[in-house]
Amino acid sequence: MNAPARDPSRSSYYVTNDFYLELIADFADWQVDERSVEDCAERDRFRRLIEQEARLLDRLLYEEWLALYTPECAYWVPSTPEGGDPRTEISVMFDDRRRLEDRIYRLRTGYAWSQAPSSRTSRIVSNVEVFKSARDDQRMVRSNFAISEFWDGEIRMLAGWTGHRFRQHGGAWKISAKQVNLLNCDQCIRNPSIVL
Repeated sequence: MNAPARDPSRSSYYVTNDFYLELIADFADWQVDERSVEDCAERDRFRRLIEQEARLLDRLLYEEWLALYTPECAYWVPSTPEGGDPRTEISVMFDDRRRLEDRIYRLRTGYAWSQAPSSRTSRIVSNVEVFKSARDDQRMVRSNFAISEFWDGEIRMLAGWTGHRFRQHGGAWKISAKQVNLLNCDQCIRNPSIVL
């Protein structure tokens, strides 16, 4: 009997202890000058990918946004300033592929009341730095962000920095993990119902 095909949109089979260990290791001590990529063309490639992601989210093009990710991916918004361990510490959000697809589906139904109507957002990304990692097919990218969100008659600001883990997948660089570090992650941040 053949084993069922693995479909990351249907189950979280890949979110194992080894997955967490690798995620925590990749997002620890990676922002060091010795690993900084000096090549301008390479830095520009990743800057453009991050700007593209910001544009797709501002335009609510969630399906195109998710296409920037590898099939087995993670979207992580820690509740602690140092990131921590998502297995033992509370996160604002920790989504795998299945959960991200659920989130997009829900937003598209019109029954996500905190997004009815949808927020209008404007993202600014800056200070993009690219870092090598132990794997040749992986880069870590740090950028700062500021999101202006208009909803229910008011504008609020969300700010912080983001760590992207890019990996080669199918001949292209894709996001395999994104860690969003809000400046006020350990404070009352109301309901961040938008994708950050």
